[in-house]
Amino acid sequence: MTSEFTVAEQAALTSGRDAWHTTPVESAGLPGVTVTDGPHGVRLQVDPRDILRGQPATCFPPAVATASTWDPGLLRRMGEALGDECRAMDVAVLLGPGINLKRSPLGGRNFEYFSEDPLIAGVLGAAWVDGLQSRHVGASLKHFAVNNQETDRLRVSADIDERTLRELYLSAFKRVVTQARPWTVMCSYNKINGVYASQNHWLLTEVLRGEWGFEGAVFSDWGAVADRVAAVAAGLDLTMPGPDDTGDAELAEAVAEGRLDPGLLARAAGRVRALVEKSAARTAGDYDQEEHHALAREIAGRAVVLLKNEAPQGDQQALLPLRAGADGPSVAVLGEFARTPRYQGGGSSQITPTRLDDALTEITAATDATVLFAPGYRVEEGPERDPAADEGDLVAEAAAIAQASDVALVFVGSTNETEGADRDGIDLPADHLRLVEAVAKVNPRTVVILSNGAVVATSPWDKAVPALIEGWLLGQAGGGALADVLFGRVNPSGRLAETIPLRIQDHPSYLDFPGEHGHVRYGEGLYVGYRGFDAREQEVAYPFGFGLSYTTFGYGQASASASAAGIEVRVPLTNTGGRDGREVVQVYVSLPGSKVSRARRELKAFVSVPVKAGETADVVLTIDRGDLAYWDTRVGRWVVEGGEYHCAVGASSRDLRTTAAVEVQGDDVRLPLTADSTLGEWFADPRGAQAVEQAFAALPGEDSGRMAALFANPTMMLFLSSTPLSRMATFPGSPLTAESIAKLVSAAND
Repeated sequence: MTSEFTVAEQAALTSGRDAWHTTPVESAGLPGVTVTDGPHGVRLQVDPRDILRGQPATCFPPAVATASTWDPGLLRRMGEALGDECRAMDVAVLLGPGINLKRSPLGGRNFEYFSEDPLIAGVLGAAWVDGLQSRHVGASLKHFAVNNQETDRLRVSADIDERTLRELYLSAFKRVVTQARPWTVMCSYNKINGVYASQNHWLLTEVLRGEWGFEGAVFSDWGAVADRVAAVAAGLDLTMPGPDDTGDAELAEAVAEGRLDPGLLARAAGRVRALVEKSAARTAGDYDQEEHHALAREIAGRAVVLLKNEAPQGDQQALLPLRAGADGPSVAVLGEFARTPRYQGGGSSQITPTRLDDALTEITAATDATVLFAPGYRVEEGPERDPAADEGDLVAEAAAIAQASDVALVFVGSTNETEGADRDGIDLPADHLRLVEAVAKVNPRTVVILSNGAVVATSPWDKAVPALIEGWLLGQAGGGALADVLFGRVNPSGRLAETIPLRIQDHPSYLDFPGEHGHVRYGEGLYVGYRGFDAREQEVAYPFGFGLSYTTFGYGQASASASAAGIEVRVPLTNTGGRDGREVVQVYVSLPGSKVSRARRELKAFVSVPVKAGETADVVLTIDRGDLAYWDTRVGRWVVEGGEYHCAVGASSRDLRTTAAVEVQGDDVRLPLTADSTLGEWFADPRGAQAVEQAFAALPGEDSGRMAALFANPTMMLFLSSTPLSRMATFPGSPLTAESIAKLVSAAND
């Protein structure tokens, strides 16, 4: 309770002491606690003059990579490790995970977010939170909500319909809040339909607390609050950063003048106090840096996505994996990213790593064959170069080394993902493209390894190379992880958590990103990412869920059964190749003939399954009944539509191997009939049809017969079906009156 606190103390408690601490209340013996940035490492700032330099900590792979594991077990282990590092640094709350959807590939902060699909974001986010909080360290689920761009990010209004908002952009948050119970939720900078998230009572109080039962504290993003009084009234508890003496005084003044309910301020302060007291259960700890580096390498290896692996011309086998012995191929390692790795994005999540592996060193250590290197292009943070050497010289040097080697490994990628700015395109930098093209011309055994925080266009240049690896941003151990995959010590099992389009112009969000004049219209509605591509049967470079392996998998016939809890899907999965491997089994659900607009197929269940060579696993996946529901805007609630649901099981949204159909009982939804309900709606409702028929049957003979003939004529009914009943009273000769219509409405709804 905070009743013993003065109003001034309550106000002070709802803003930070400084950038990274809550405000202590010495009179009550309440200390301040440390909160700090994540989400893929602990960024504990050590120099107040340098916000981006932190105490060394394990830089785990960012969410753009961890999402490609499709493995909540790995995310839980990562969360546990982060919790241990927080305990070692006396951190009470780690700011993460970020679970906003990747609405557009141009989003500058996409590297911190998991997916274009809310199920992946929610399942992996919940596992991360569970792991972190198992160490008595609080999570701060962010950014709530509809934070999908950096352009005008502190002011822009995300203008979105409620069904899309509920089914997609709030869905992952709901899953994490209800299943993992994060200690805190962080509200976003932006407005939602014109109202700042920090001042949005519907979002912070009605939905988050009232519908989902959230009991923790709501933080602001750093600098997200425009009006402290309005924010507290809406349900915000802690404004960061602090101190904010002016805002504290405004809160106290608003209470004194009756403009703010004192109970709301006391409640906000009480939630902050409860958070501080809850964190007292955290004990000091330590962690093994080498163990955490090894975990980071394991996660990174599982995150790598093998996009292409063909046999070069004249060869019988796929190019990868490479042989590592003295009789293995000589290797040209090309591209500065191999020596100067790009392993995380820019901004508030930037971690100072405990160590940093590079691919060149790891590849050299992995093989006894000759390894030669050329930078191929310059990067700002790379070693100094001979100023006399121009770009053409760098490419020519690389091509010469490639031509003299058995295999060429070309490291390229994007350079510009950072908090605060959206990307201006998805093409590789021109100098990277020139390197790929030059090497592919002289060496048919070329492997391209990408390092990028959001998807990059791979067409048409990928057709010229037999092998392509999506390496994302892999954290501090990414260099070793890439070597593990290249030489087959790890069988790649990563799968795309976002679609790679042929062109940015093909993307569903293209015409409505990033908006103008302070507004961005979510014009694609429900058709975000693969939902939009699949609905239009749009050709893509690599589909959502896609990824290759060094082995192969066969799917047996799926079966499905429904119960009150949802749907259970079973499918036998056989490793038909010669290597142990791991397959991500995905279930996409559709409802043919649905009465509402739906995506052609939606991911509703997935599981990452290890299977030894030649063995078969019986895979069971469950779909919660609630995940079949859509938001019915007519009644303002979730509704499961009855019908035969098709559960397609496969390896991507475009590689569906087997389908099982199952009948699901729908929810009973009856809308009250009104004078404005159409004739079609009246006759579609059993009670409405009965009321109309009885009313017309009671009319005088001539009127009764005329109306009966009218309604028995299919052509006339087709013509009149969209006409509101009240409008029928205006037709010449109509026996309907306002009074008789009122009686019909009463009879139908009695």
